[in-house]
Amino acid sequence: MSVRIICDSASDITKEMAQKLNVTVLPLKTIFGTEEYLDGVNMSHQEFFEKLIETDELPTTSQIAPFDYETVFKEAIEAGDTVVCITLSSKLSGCNQSAHIAAEEFEGKVFIVDSENVCIAEQILVEFAVRLRDEGKTAEEIVEILNVEKKNIRLIALLDTLEYLKKGGRISSAVALAGTLLSIKPVIGIENGEVVMLGKARGSKNGNNMLMSLVEKEGGINFDKPFNVAYSGLSDVSLQKYMRDSAKLYEGKVDEIPVRTIGSTIGTHAGPGAIAAAFFVK
Repeated sequence: MSVRIICDSASDITKEMAQKLNVTVLPLKTIFGTEEYLDGVNMSHQEFFEKLIETDELPTTSQIAPFDYETVFKEAIEAGDTVVCITLSSKLSGCNQSAHIAAEEFEGKVFIVDSENVCIAEQILVEFAVRLRDEGKTAEEIVEILNVEKKNIRLIALLDTLEYLKKGGRISSAVALAGTLLSIKPVIGIENGEVVMLGKARGSKNGNNMLMSLVEKEGGINFDKPFNVAYSGLSDVSLQKYMRDSAKLYEGKVDEIPVRTIGSTIGTHAGPGAIAAAFFVK
């Protein structure tokens, strides 16, 4: 009997990563008008941004249904495994509730963890769970550790544009226009499972400096646990610039910085050109 780790595509774990980590990723639906796509299955991160840039209306996402969770839970249990299911924040989606509904049938064999996060921050919690699984921890032990350690995860992101926040009704057209004229770059994060504004910077250089100072303010990165950086859109130019500007955070402490791509769940609201860092605090 082994532990099977299941998560959702809001973690931005790609097919290739899922195979490498030996985890099951359930896709959320991304809907463009009348067209439905399964995130990461028949729409890659790059294909999503190609369509996002071309369309005037924002796509919507649909949560994973209890039936879909039940199907993979049943398959795992019948194979003799126990399940640790990690979901994106319950305050951002109904996926966690769907997973709990599905788990009722498998009491003592399926355990649900609310990551209280999303995107690459949810991803590093999944990676940490994989590490614990590979160390031979039981499902109960993994869940107990994750529920403590998830409080130490930070996600900090710099947006390149206000256009998609405007399209989604998060800010007014007037605020978006003023911000664009002043080259305002919002810095966002996740606190208590919800998206919050951490600050505003004028220009990408100031934005990168703000990201770096926020990381330092948190006490720095715990390089003994998973961490990563990511970008949204079709180009990593902004991320490469951030990595040069923030080199002192990483130099001499790690051989390689894991670079990921941001998918539809956050990408819908962030738009292209966003950069993000996710890490466990020291």
